[in-house]
Amino acid sequence: MDSIKREEDLNKLIAFKDKQIIKIITGIRRCGKSTLMEMFIDYLKNNGVKDDQIIFLNLEDYDNKGLREPDALHKYIKERLLTNKMTYILIDEVQQCKEFPEVIDSLFIKKNTDIYLTGSNAIMLSSEIATMLSGRYVEISMLPLSFKEYASATDSKQSLSEKYRDYVEKGTFPYILQLKDQPKEIHDYLDSLFNTIIVKDIATRKKLTDIMMLESVVRFVYDNIGNQLSTKKIADTMTSDGRKIDAKTVEKYLEALISSFAVYKAERYNVRGKQRLKTLEKYYAADIGLRYTLLGSQSTDVGRILENIIYLELLRRGNEVYVGKIDELEVDFVAIYEKRPVYYQVAATVRDSNTLERELAPLRKINDHYQKFILTLDDDPEADYNGIRRINALDWLIGKIY
Repeated sequence: MDSIKREEDLNKLIAFKDKQIIKIITGIRRCGKSTLMEMFIDYLKNNGVKDDQIIFLNLEDYDNKGLREPDALHKYIKERLLTNKMTYILIDEVQQCKEFPEVIDSLFIKKNTDIYLTGSNAIMLSSEIATMLSGRYVEISMLPLSFKEYASATDSKQSLSEKYRDYVEKGTFPYILQLKDQPKEIHDYLDSLFNTIIVKDIATRKKLTDIMMLESVVRFVYDNIGNQLSTKKIADTMTSDGRKIDAKTVEKYLEALISSFAVYKAERYNVRGKQRLKTLEKYYAADIGLRYTLLGSQSTDVGRILENIIYLELLRRGNEVYVGKIDELEVDFVAIYEKRPVYYQVAATVRDSNTLERELAPLRKINDHYQKFILTLDDDPEADYNGIRRINALDWLIGKIY
């Protein structure tokens, strides 16, 4: 664990240090939010901040159960604020406090406070909270380990492709690295983590009673990563498979899965019209290891798994990510950063000429001058097709090629 450097996430926090804005770190349970807080505390101490300037609380810790009450939390922190220098307030899993927005708002308006929060569900940023803290917070979305982070923390003797295979099969949660060469323990850990997310973060919080049906929806979505889906299509398919469910219930369960960061939704985007489309979204898993644990080795579509990993990496790099539509063809991803799009096609291999032509076709239809890529697992020299670059996906994932 010590060897994992979450530098990109840490640098985001450092960039906002001492700025008059609340920093909210969100992400799936066990993706490394608490560790990021600890790394930031180390950074503060290494840069002259004294212990009495730092208040760190984990509200999931039973020792802090009494501080889940808003009055108690406010009193505890207020008594420790310093008047003549900055106090850094870091609260892990802040949503455990029932009325935390009021507490945070009160602390925020005091002089010399710098506030950092984490949470494992998007209820933290629901409309009421967004209204109360409007314009006063920035969300820092955190994902499990990137392939670059995973590769840098694992055996240097392994090839990139060997590391990628482990990354896909074992999962991307930081704790997995402590269970190296212990496949049963890894499976048990991921299984336990999945059950905690489903029961604690979703069913209990959303008051969902049919946990088996919720699991069925997760299985369906995880089994269909990269496929265009609608709530009606999911409901109809599950019902025909013997799990009777209506579209409204599917929608409720999907919203719950997205709010716990177990599933991510990519909306479609009309490339010609430069506008979002409201139908047939795609869904991606927060971690392929969780998917592997849930579905087993029978669901190992190499291309769709790569697509899932590329999607998450594009999010990590700060993009808005959409599925592109150009006439009747589809572009796997339109990644927009500072209003500039970059277009990506993702395929396990394009060594077959027909496959290559199929992947090139939608990109050729786009007549702007922004970058266009085909990312594949083929270990071949880079190629260029009239401005469309075909590159190795693993090199791209580790930042060797941009």
